[in-house]
Amino acid sequence: MSRIVIIGGGPGGYEAALVAAQLDADVTLVEADGAGGACVLSDCVPSKTFIASSEVVTGYRHNERFGIRSAGLEGVTIDAKAVNDRVKRLALAQSGDIQAKLIKAGVDVVTGRARLGEDTLGHTHQVLIAPAGGQEYAVDAATVLIATGATPRVLRTAVPDGVRILDWRQVYDLDELPTHLVVIGSGVTGAEFASAYLAMGVRVTLVSSRERVMPHEDADAAMAIERVFRERGMTILNQSRADSVVNTADGVLVTLSDGRTVEGSHALMAVGAVPNTAELGLREYGVDVADGGYVTVDRVSRTNVPGIYAAGDCTGVLPLASVAAMQGRIAVWHAMGEAVAPLRLRTVSANVFTDPELATVGVSQNDVDAGKVPARQVMLPLTGNARAKMAGLKDGFVKLFCRPATGQIVGGVVVAPKASELILPITMAIENNLTVDQLAHTITIYPSLSGSIAEAARQLMLHELQ
Repeated sequence: MSRIVIIGGGPGGYEAALVAAQLDADVTLVEADGAGGACVLSDCVPSKTFIASSEVVTGYRHNERFGIRSAGLEGVTIDAKAVNDRVKRLALAQSGDIQAKLIKAGVDVVTGRARLGEDTLGHTHQVLIAPAGGQEYAVDAATVLIATGATPRVLRTAVPDGVRILDWRQVYDLDELPTHLVVIGSGVTGAEFASAYLAMGVRVTLVSSRERVMPHEDADAAMAIERVFRERGMTILNQSRADSVVNTADGVLVTLSDGRTVEGSHALMAVGAVPNTAELGLREYGVDVADGGYVTVDRVSRTNVPGIYAAGDCTGVLPLASVAAMQGRIAVWHAMGEAVAPLRLRTVSANVFTDPELATVGVSQNDVDAGKVPARQVMLPLTGNARAKMAGLKDGFVKLFCRPATGQIVGGVVVAPKASELILPITMAIENNLTVDQLAHTITIYPSLSGSIAEAARQLMLHELQ
């Protein structure tokens, strides 16, 4: 029986463990914090649960346009402790479900830490496992998967204290909502939390070092969401970099690189993440690690050392739970000699859980503008969609990209409520090499937001005929 040791129990680790157990491998999964890892316990699952609470509050905004009389946001009371307790409770429940699934599959789950041991001759790798409260012991494994994830990046001049200066894993310990939250960093994490707290009625200042929020996302989409943020009262400081954040006992003082200062009740640091690879003995074992600490892997999750694989945020490939899970599965399939297709990022859809959401898949506007991918495109505002009108939606659009000659769909962007759901038909079209003609001839529900996807395809089809 092939022995596999997996270090890290997040999506890259536990999904790999389930596949390995299914293939009758002897699987040991080592995780320090709990099944599901940081993704389930402190990152993705908690943040989306928190955002779900903010969406409930959003439902009380501007109801008069529907003929509904209410006290609006002023009549809504938010119990921050209850919200955060629910976040933690659901995270623990999800972790428990994953733990039960792993045990049922026959995976040996060890609570603790692990690292590579001495480099030995032969076809096995020594892994040193240190269980919580126990003695370290060695295991020889034919395959080792590194899936240790990443942790919030810390600036020396703005160290989170869990009281006033927070990272995104500490916000759930607050018993009261901030009165003025200063969010440092306007990437996906910063934008999501800024959006959620704004919806809850918190005054929010977003400090962005670039010309616009979410600089790595589709420019049209990011600017549309930034416009919504500003209309709802968010203060956005573009091209501003935070030099330091200080806890002043009754608030925070943020000093920007140009000398300006911003005062708030709390600061949320969302300045990226660093891979958890420093204490795994990788370099000593001969595993290639990039300067930023990311493990170098190929498209089947192999490192340069035969039998050593890596998956998830510690590889720096694409920081998405879905990608981590697929990297982990691919690693096990490859290690155990199963037929496997290399990781394909062109069909990976991603979503930013702001309000409205921003979902993307396939080629980007930057790829097209730079001439990397020849494509025709159409951008269709949701303002003409009947369902959007009924729901009072005025912000959002559908954008489609297709090959100039064949009409094959190669990319898409959706800005809308639940864009994370609406992106699926575009993803399936790309995955299955569908053309705009095929999508245009697909009958959609009327009225529906998804009807705008088919309408965008029809417009591209018309362009093709002209």
